[in-house]
Amino acid sequence: MRELPRRLRIAATAALTAALALTAALALTVTAVSSPATSASAAGSVIPARAVLTAVYPHPEAGDGAGGLQLPRYARLASAAVPVAALPRGSRVPAVAPLGRLLPADVLVIAPSSLPRADAALVRKLPGVVAAQSIDAARIQVNGKYVAMLGVDPSAFRGFAARPTAASTPLWRNVAGGLVAVSYTMGRLDKLPLGGSVTVTGRRSEQLRVGGFGTVGIPGIDAVVSHSVARSLGLPAGNAIVVSAPHARLSRLVREIRKLVPHSRHIVTEPLVTQATGAGAAAVAAGAAGAPGSVAADGPGLTRAQTLSFLRAAESRIGMPYVWGAAGPRSFDCSGLVKWSLARAGVLMPRVAVDQALTGPRVPVSQLQPGDLLFYHTDPTAPTYISHVAIYLGDGMMLQAPEPGLDVEVVPAIVSGGFAGAVRVYPRLAAAVAAVTPS
Repeated sequence: MRELPRRLRIAATAALTAALALTAALALTVTAVSSPATSASAAGSVIPARAVLTAVYPHPEAGDGAGGLQLPRYARLASAAVPVAALPRGSRVPAVAPLGRLLPADVLVIAPSSLPRADAALVRKLPGVVAAQSIDAARIQVNGKYVAMLGVDPSAFRGFAARPTAASTPLWRNVAGGLVAVSYTMGRLDKLPLGGSVTVTGRRSEQLRVGGFGTVGIPGIDAVVSHSVARSLGLPAGNAIVVSAPHARLSRLVREIRKLVPHSRHIVTEPLVTQATGAGAAAVAAGAAGAPGSVAADGPGLTRAQTLSFLRAAESRIGMPYVWGAAGPRSFDCSGLVKWSLARAGVLMPRVAVDQALTGPRVPVSQLQPGDLLFYHTDPTAPTYISHVAIYLGDGMMLQAPEPGLDVEVVPAIVSGGFAGAVRVYPRLAAAVAAVTPS
């Protein structure tokens, strides 16, 4: 992390949990495969909604509720079944071990090159560790877009995935058989062909069949293949370790792990979850938006001028098409719209929603102000993963890039169902997050 005032460094370290550890290290491995509410004094006076809105939008009639389109339609699927490709009749289907217990992914160790084989075994012996699995990790291109990919042993790794994905034996059999599993969000929103082929480019390009849409739940990961496919693509062999230690004090465990792995500034060992500390500290709900430990003193938030520029920029994109992975200026996905619009106000933001959710304190719905960000769980294969973001405009309205086939739109704000919480952006904290995540 870049040099910051000590107070901000402490807050940022608490906030940059899973996404920062993973994406910072993954950024180093690209070449391996491709030669609380802001106080008035901190953020300026509260901005009346009509002072920032540059257009007037229709409001829902009383009783309308959330019946209209407000979040991507796949968020309202009744079933959490993982979509899986059927193999051709007569195909040899590899066996995978049945799912045992679920293993929360609590700590990730990741390096730009292979770690010693003994490291995972040593980590397993540490107090509080119930499992530690060696995996491969790097950023790699799928249909021309960089995504974070893992190479795994499907039988050993599946327990670390989000429950619906972990329970899908057909998906893991497809991975074992040489297919690629992609996140539910990527598969649906990038319109990838379930059962069809995608071009995956590492040291060379390969055509891989898409075996299923299932989100692992480790922030930033959008694709999973077997170890053998990872080797063929050129991912570093065994350059990462995922650790489950649900009852350990993670800060202490991280220190112990760092003593075991080779000393290198390029090796990242960080917790993937945030634990409450101190007397009376409240636990952070799984998948909740907001930077843990962030307080008003870590601000200030957006100035009035920045808020106006931000919202005007976002409003200027209304009617432009949704494209997964796009960040402007003529097409957008949800987080791309947020990043592009805030850049017009001089604010540097990370690229994806799960990272954007760490750029400021959580804000109660009763204290929402124009310019706050609204986050959502919209992935039935990883129910606590933040996968959608919208911009609060005031007067109960929000602006979003919703899904393929639809355009940037203004709709009534939703604060129920899959709502993960609201965040007030602190530019300095946002810049710290952006500095260690891929753009």
